[in-house]
Amino acid sequence: MHRLLTMKRLSVLFLCTFAVLVGATLTWQALVKAPGDRCVADGGWWDGDKGVCAQPLSMAEIEGITGRKPGETRAQASDRKNRELLEIEARLDAEQAARDADAERQRKALAEATGR
Repeated sequence: MHRLLTMKRLSVLFLCTFAVLVGATLTWQALVKAPGDRCVADGGWWDGDKGVCAQPLSMAEIEGITGRKPGETRAQASDRKNRELLEIEARLDAEQAARDADAERQRKALAEATGR
């Protein structure tokens, strides 16, 4: 009688199944687990749902982002920025007035040169 599952076939089937499971485990380790471990080892925060490694910010970095000085409230920072914007607008208005005056001077000089 001819048997389908001999001991040799069973051992080959077991070894192939074992090799596939070991390969799947190593692949999972490399693609899913290792990035999170590397992120945490580098001092980051790992978000497994999105697969993102975020870096924590220090207060010094946050000051650079928001532009607020230590101990300054939002209202104070906003007032300071508004004063800066008003100064910039005044400077730009003065520059525009100077350009307009120069253009008018050139128009008059051109009109006198052409005799109009």
